Amino acid sequence: KIRHSLIISQIVSFFTLRTVFYGTLIGSGAAAQVVTSRGTHGDYLTIQLGSALGAVFGIFVARGVSGAHLNPVYSLSLCVLGRHPWKKLPLYSLSHLVGAFLGAATVYLQYYDAIQTFSGGELLVAGPNATAGIFCSYPADHLSFWGGLVDQVVATALFLLCCVALEDQRNGPLPDGLHPVLVGALILTMGVSMGSNCGFPLNPARDLGPRLFTFVAGWGEEVFKAGGGWWWVPIVAPFVGGLLGTLTYELLIEAHHQTTPQSPQQEQEAVELEEVVVDSGNNSKTHPKLLKLSKIYSKQK
Repeated sequence: KIRHSLIISQIVSFFTLRTVFYGTLIGSGAAAQVVTSRGTHGDYLTIQLGSALGAVFGIFVARGVSGAHLNPVYSLSLCVLGRHPWKKLPLYSLSHLVGAFLGAATVYLQYYDAIQTFSGGELLVAGPNATAGIFCSYPADHLSFWGGLVDQVVATALFLLCCVALEDQRNGPLPDGLHPVLVGALILTMGVSMGSNCGFPLNPARDLGPRLFTFVAGWGEEVFKAGGGWWWVPIVAPFVGGLLGTLTYELLIEAHHQTTPQSPQQEQEAVELEEVVVDSGNNSKTHPKLLKLSKIYSKQK
């Protein structure tokens, strides 16, 4: 029974809590509130705060189960770095996709009346009464195809570079509990500085899952045709940008770490150890202080 309960809890965590369900629910919920109220209940910053805080609490909820990857690009980067098993990547990616789909469905159910009233009962992708943008990204009118491709590659490269830096213990370990907050701050930074072109998707599952939901929920084929077939850009470009950002950090920063940073106490003990070794000279017996420090280092290892 215990084994079965563990398996069930893993399945539940994969397809709900540890996925982007929470981030999609809050991020899209904030967008739905702003759009359907025509700006009377929030603005652009409200949407960015919703996305950022949704990621923060999503990580807090799921980090104890699987690390709360929340993004297949991040999972892929860890696989490339040898920090995550490749065999888990397909299941993680599928769980991200299903979680995003369920999150979009939940937002639609919650805001169904508001969406229907706002759009006059017609689910549109473009125009003043469009509501498809609540759930997934679409390019702004000024954005060209190549402009959108570059936007996503650059934004995701910077995003993953910073994420890998936060995970790098040799670059300065973070206090427990601070990492999710900094990831949320990073998402907010990306949103307020790089969100006007296409809404900074950064996450293929976060974009494709809700897009698939809108396709089956009534928005139709236009969700894949809009923007000159834009839909595949926020799926492919983040993977390219994510790998680029990860490799950039590895080559320019992490590869140049000389040694693992030590605390002041560890550095003092290392100095004392060197002095004791010198003082011991040719004595056949082990110096008491040397023996004590050796035990300390053995416990640390």
